[in-house]
Amino acid sequence: MTEAEETGDKGPATAGMTADGAAETQAAVPGAGMVADSDGAGGAQSRTADIVPGPGGVMTDEVGVVTGELTLRTEYADGTVTLHVQYKDADEWYVVTGGSVPLGDPAGLDAVHGVAVALLHRPEG
Repeated sequence: MTEAEETGDKGPATAGMTADGAAETQAAVPGAGMVADSDGAGGAQSRTADIVPGPGGVMTDEVGVVTGELTLRTEYADGTVTLHVQYKDADEWYVVTGGSVPLGDPAGLDAVHGVAVALLHRPEG
C-alpha cells in the first residue's frame, strides 16, 4: 500500500518522472480546451475539440472529405468509440470514415480522443 493510500490522500497523481530528476515541464497540447459530456456512469460519453486538418481534410461516410475549421467529437456508447466531425459551429455531424473501434473500458475515452486530436489536428499541414 502506498503512503497516499494509507493516509487516504485523494490528491492528483502524476507520472511526470524524468531521467535526470529535473522537474516536469508543461507542454502545449492541441485540444487542451476539450469539453466532456456524459449522460451517466454507464451511458454515452463524448469529448470534443476544435481542429484544423491538414491538406486533404477528413474523410467522412456521409459527405466525403471535409476541410477547414472543424469540431471533432469522440463518442463512447455501448462499448464502441466513434469519431464524428462537423464544420465549426454547424448543426450536422458526420462519421469519420474508419473512425469506429471497440473500447472495453470507457476510462480509455480520454486517451482515444487525445490520439484522434493529435492525428487529425494539422493546422500547418
